[in-house]
Amino acid sequence: MRPPADDADDLGARLKAYEGQPAARAGTGKDPVNLPMIRHWCEAMGDTDPAYEGPDAVAPPTMLQAWTMGGLSGHTARTGAYDEMLTLLDEAGCTSIVATDCEQEYLRPLRPGDEVAFDTVIESVSGRKTTKLGTGYFVTTRTDVRVGRELVGTHRFRVLKYAPSGGRRKPPPRPRPVVNRDNAGFWEGVAEERLLVQRCADCGTLRHPWLPGCNACGSLDWDTVESSGEGTVYSYVVMHHPPFPAFAPPYAVGLIELAEGVRMVSNVVGVPYDKVRIGLPVRVEFRRYEDAEGALTLPVFRAADVLDALGDRGATGAPGGLGSAGAPGASGASGGEV
Repeated sequence: MRPPADDADDLGARLKAYEGQPAARAGTGKDPVNLPMIRHWCEAMGDTDPAYEGPDAVAPPTMLQAWTMGGLSGHTARTGAYDEMLTLLDEAGCTSIVATDCEQEYLRPLRPGDEVAFDTVIESVSGRKTTKLGTGYFVTTRTDVRVGRELVGTHRFRVLKYAPSGGRRKPPPRPRPVVNRDNAGFWEGVAEERLLVQRCADCGTLRHPWLPGCNACGSLDWDTVESSGEGTVYSYVVMHHPPFPAFAPPYAVGLIELAEGVRMVSNVVGVPYDKVRIGLPVRVEFRRYEDAEGALTLPVFRAADVLDALGDRGATGAPGGLGSAGAPGASGASGGEV
């Protein structure tokens, strides 16, 4: 990747030529100012100001940009200047973008029924700046919002278009399970490639995740039974977003019902993520990882028919699943890699 510009900042000079050029001309809001959108906004923001309700309601001033947004289909009022400028930055290696701030001026309240129009201009482009994110340029656009010929507000929006610093970063380590005194026995079993299920010593009820007491009778006494590892997919989700840096979406996360009757969360592997189905037979598979903290063994669940087809070869060389049970949003004793 080449740097954003040479020492003389030739790129910066070329970008300056875009200052004052229009980014959108004669744009119109897709909807008039309306009470349903005002209500949704106030509910999302927790704003209970009575000025935004009733027959004399006005729109919250901070909704100014909302009335100009084009949605997924965009606006036909966009010009080519802004896209040309971003393309120029992309070609120079500034391929990342982050919004940094916005400024708004309110000249009069907007009311239900107002139909907004707007024009957007590229107001300024900074010289080359170096930040913790990388080196690039701050680009500020100004949108003038009108009702008829009356200027009702101005919205300035600033982004940093930059070349990421540090080059290609090493992938973050795989998250590890949260091990505590209540679930330590489960993870000790996993390290020995045994899937242990808690059993109440008084009433015999099996339970998972591991708990200090029995939900059925309240007894604090327990022992374990070793699961066969056989089960079925009771439910599942396919994770697309938000991405977690250690893993590459999409991937399937299953709620596995073991033959013994308890359920645990883990990865479903051995079949494409979009082929996972409720009722799919699975069988536990233990995977071993090494990192700076040492060895880590995790249980995942492989489609049983795939294991049967492999026979004695096992599942070596199969692509990895997710991370540990310590991944975001997962219980440290829930079971597998999620």
